[in-house]
Amino acid sequence: MSNLKETNFQITGMTCAACSNRIERGLNKLEGVEQATVNLALEKASVTFDQGKTNSAAIHQKVEDLGYGVSLEKAEFSISGMTCAACSARIEKGLNKLEGVSKATVNLALETGSVEYSPSVITPQDMIKRIEKLGYGANVKAEKDNEDTADRKQKEIAKQQRKFILSAILSIPLLWSMVGHFTFTSWMYVPELFMNPWFQLILATPVQFIIGGQFYIGAYKALKNKSANMDVLVALGTSAAYFYSLYLTIESIGHAGHMPELYFETSAVLITLILLGKLFEVKAKGRSSEAIKKLMGLQAKTARVIRSGTELEVPLEEVAAGDTVLIKPGEKVPVDGEIIEGISAFDESMLTGESIPADKSPGDQVYGATINKNGFVKVKATKVGMDSALAQIIKVVEQAQTSKAPIQRLADQISGIFVPIVVGIAVLTFLIWILWVDQGNFAGALEKMIAVLVIACPCALGLATPTSIMAGSGRAAEAGILFKGGEHLETAHLVDTVVLDKTGTVTKGEPELTDVILYGDRDEEAVLKLIAAAENQSEHPLAQAIVAGAKEKGVELAEASKFEAVPGFGIKAEAAGHEVLIGTIRLMEKYGVDPQEALSEKERLEADGKTAMLAAIDGELAGLIAVADTIKETSKAAVERLKQMGLDVIMMTGDNERTAQAIAKAAGIDHVIAEVLPEGKAEEVINLQKAGKKVAMVGDGINDAPALAAADTGMAIGTGTDIAMEAADITLMRGDLNSIADAIYMSKLTIRNIKQNLFWAFGYNTLGIPIAAAGLLAPWLAGAAMAFSSVSVVLNALRLQRAKL
Repeated sequence: MSNLKETNFQITGMTCAACSNRIERGLNKLEGVEQATVNLALEKASVTFDQGKTNSAAIHQKVEDLGYGVSLEKAEFSISGMTCAACSARIEKGLNKLEGVSKATVNLALETGSVEYSPSVITPQDMIKRIEKLGYGANVKAEKDNEDTADRKQKEIAKQQRKFILSAILSIPLLWSMVGHFTFTSWMYVPELFMNPWFQLILATPVQFIIGGQFYIGAYKALKNKSANMDVLVALGTSAAYFYSLYLTIESIGHAGHMPELYFETSAVLITLILLGKLFEVKAKGRSSEAIKKLMGLQAKTARVIRSGTELEVPLEEVAAGDTVLIKPGEKVPVDGEIIEGISAFDESMLTGESIPADKSPGDQVYGATINKNGFVKVKATKVGMDSALAQIIKVVEQAQTSKAPIQRLADQISGIFVPIVVGIAVLTFLIWILWVDQGNFAGALEKMIAVLVIACPCALGLATPTSIMAGSGRAAEAGILFKGGEHLETAHLVDTVVLDKTGTVTKGEPELTDVILYGDRDEEAVLKLIAAAENQSEHPLAQAIVAGAKEKGVELAEASKFEAVPGFGIKAEAAGHEVLIGTIRLMEKYGVDPQEALSEKERLEADGKTAMLAAIDGELAGLIAVADTIKETSKAAVERLKQMGLDVIMMTGDNERTAQAIAKAAGIDHVIAEVLPEGKAEEVINLQKAGKKVAMVGDGINDAPALAAADTGMAIGTGTDIAMEAADITLMRGDLNSIADAIYMSKLTIRNIKQNLFWAFGYNTLGIPIAAAGLLAPWLAGAAMAFSSVSVVLNALRLQRAKL
């Protein structure tokens, strides 16, 4: 039996890919850890480890030792049966041994317990079971996050906004004075105060050390752990400009006039721009956990159970396997289970994506978060908590989202090597000038060193990727294509296989009346008038489609009475004095109606992917009604366009093979994977990936969420569910499959633009550093060159806004 365990948890304090890489390396070196991956965008770690060698607490401690934080959830329990300190100590010890529990404390006097835990590993119900096994009673007193995630994100965004605004206000006078130095801007009015070195020092100091303090902290953490990131270069570059300017300011004591050589604006403006980038980054991360939160929000909060012959309403966490659960019409199913009494139809669209409710009777399985439409049932709970189908979908989404992205930020990767080299060159430049070239001239040598650091400052390198992504994603958004993150805009161009969900993606997702075939000498309007009147009493989606179809044909509904739903068969009603039957062959035979005349047509319609129902009036076969989910008008043309781009197109659905093949044929799709369960969709995507394919999954339902998350690129149809959109990497707001081709094309343009930007940005540094080291660049020229490199990168990125889609 394997002793391996997986734990997932949130990490706080990461700023760039170098941070996530450092944590990943640190965790992988920990004894007992088999594999660790850290996702910067989600601020999440996934660690597989040997339980015999380490545990969650040690893993969390390692992260904290590296200078970062671990965000856990907290559960509060009311505990009964304790009599002395030995009891509380025993419970505390038992809870602390549970995998996923970071810290447990039990208060004997208050009869309470408080547990910090990782929710992906353990639930409060598991803790209650352990307490009960120890011989005590417990129930959940309160379950909440240490700090509400959404609230924490909002506070973080607000904090970054305040820092950026304050930094911008303090930097504007410095920028104004710098612009006023140039000959071609001599016409500008620059207040005398702005040129005063001491005034500039007062403005620059809080920007450098209070607002920019986070870069010093980040640099310290990186250096402490023997690595370097962008924070190190930002701290060095801005510090060089600041302290050099401070040196010149002190030198100016006793001298008249102002100091045009000051570089306070270089450090202050650079920090302000980087803070703006950080603000965009925090906002992007704020949506990362929404998919999981919304999935969890689908669950019922309570359940009605029978215990000791008494009906009780209990919190969902307290439902145990084997409990008898009562579910009334219109209620959510709280847990996975088996029907033991009652017949009803269940809306399982949130799991299957299919709009037509499934009829269920004793012995059939029902699933948590689905909706009981019209009957009272009793269900025996079989899977609760983390074993339920919904919980498994949540787990698949979490695992797929936490897995390592194939492309890391190139600028951050370069910085790990680039920063130490630049620092070394700067120090070497200083030593060569002060010892050999211009012996004893400290100010001159320092100036050359600062020129090297300033020209090497990672402004262009840092802007190269995000500006292209912002321009590309902005242009895509105008076309209704929303990229969830920059990494998805970078990777979508690699796709070679597109997997399409059927319902709501290729098709409209709503059943429509498609065929009315009459038998005997009957008038279509008269027959539809009676059929629609009978179906108008039902809330079934098929019934609603028939009623809507009749109204579109201008048919006025008759009055209906004595409506009766015959579960598993159809309906019976009286309309305008006529007896009306609508449903299956068995319903006709039950009431003595001969269906033979319609059987061949029924089979033909079903072969075309339609749901066909027989209709009888006054005991005689009157007609055959067909309802189907039709393909979108643009689907066929869009599939053809994808094929022309050299992409393989596959349709995957939970529907039956016959219906799936009919829809695929109509849309021009050659390859079909049918009758796939929600969990199976993700497996099919993974199988394609194992075959060497780069897969884009396109869907609109909650059932597609695991596959959307598992795919190399997940695309959600914007007309579908919020869950699908949150789990996906890209949202296609227009619901048009042509947007798939547009998204891939935009990705190709953007990745080309990013490569151009990185080439020129890195080129500026590699060419500028030796020029600065040779003493051919004054610091202000180095700063101007750095600024020009940034401007050129931004202008190149802006070309993406003119891309034609």
